[in-house]
Amino acid sequence: MRLYEIEKVINGYNGYLLSEKDRNKLLKKFPPKYPDVILHHCTVKFPAYSNDQLPTGKTFAVVGYCNAEKGLECLIIEIDGSVHRADGSINHITLSIDKSKGIKPVHSNEAIKKFGYDPITPIKIDMTPKFFGFDK
Repeated sequence: MRLYEIEKVINGYNGYLLSEKDRNKLLKKFPPKYPDVILHHCTVKFPAYSNDQLPTGKTFAVVGYCNAEKGLECLIIEIDGSVHRADGSINHITLSIDKSKGIKPVHSNEAIKKFGYDPITPIKIDMTPKFFGFDK
């Protein structure tokens, strides 16, 4: 393996980090129903390499809400006018989960497919492109 190839390792995912100001605003608008509050980021590419290009979205809005009613709720995110990710799933931010029931944030994808989501009046939010690395 060449030195430059060592850096190109699947070790995280790309997405958008929710601003702290908008996180607080959304927590007031959507009080968490489950004990483990996430409301942190929107994944757009998993897995990702540490040197992949970051996503380039410019406008962000919360446009829907999904409650799986078994320990998970998430917010649907529109990025540059679309809720669809390149992999066919729906852009979302996991709002809260109940870890004691074995629920993980990744289960949001399944919940949206199974339960759909309720559209809401769009709420503009600020997000920053970011690579999220896994802790080793």
